Amino acid sequence: MSDNYVLKTYHKFLSLPFGRKLFSWYSARRAPYFATISPLITDLRPNRCEVQFRKRKKVQNHIGTAHVIAICNGLEMAMGFMCEASIPKHLRWIPKSMAVEYPAKAPTDIRCVAQVPENAWQPGNLEVEVKAYDTSDNVVVEGSITVWVSEKTKR
Repeated sequence: MSDNYVLKTYHKFLSLPFGRKLFSWYSARRAPYFATISPLITDLRPNRCEVQFRKRKKVQNHIGTAHVIAICNGLEMAMGFMCEASIPKHLRWIPKSMAVEYPAKAPTDIRCVAQVPENAWQPGNLEVEVKAYDTSDNVVVEGSITVWVSEKTKR
């Protein structure tokens, strides 16, 4: 198992009953804005994270589909956890920008995926591919989140 603190914590929670739900609840409380979508982190490994959320009234828009801002929240959460679970210890990251398109309506629960290639972790701009799917695996939002990767300062 990895010595990454996020992955260690995730795997500890997975050993408990309802571990994914508990980890997701714990994680969303540490970054309160993520709690607005009541996320469930369903897959977390180096270079990939999946976050799901249910289409409930609080995440719907005026036409009854999942609101794109709620979906972007899920995409940003997936990106952040993927980064924290993946980045080498000598590097740090910070989000810089997000560019997304909405190819389809989001009529169901949503699955958000963020991923990068294994060799992506170099100083400079890193484009993280993000996609959101409905329950029929149709892409409802897709794009990228740019993160700035830099060397940690020596202390």
